[in-house]
Amino acid sequence: RYIQQHNEVELSALGMAIATVVTIAEILKNNGLATEKRVLTSTVGMKDESKGRLVQKAKIEIVLGKSEKFDNLMSSPNRTESESAAADDKK
Repeated sequence: RYIQQHNEVELSALGMAIATVVTIAEILKNNGLATEKRVLTSTVGMKDESKGRLVQKAKIEIVLGKSEKFDNLMSSPNRTESESAAADDKK
């Protein structure tokens, strides 16, 4: 919904959460909803609570924009609602 209003969205994650953000970005791209605009990687120094020292954590920032067919895909009648209703019926 955010991308509907703002035309782009930035996903960012640290450490172990990077895989989740990459997966979300790939799902949006593969479903034709978004296009990749920018991917930035870096490291961030964070203090390790248990050892009291500075630890470098990997960071990723992925900027996605609306695809050309985004509006058509989102306007198809109750696309996600009907899919989730069908899944509920199978339970």
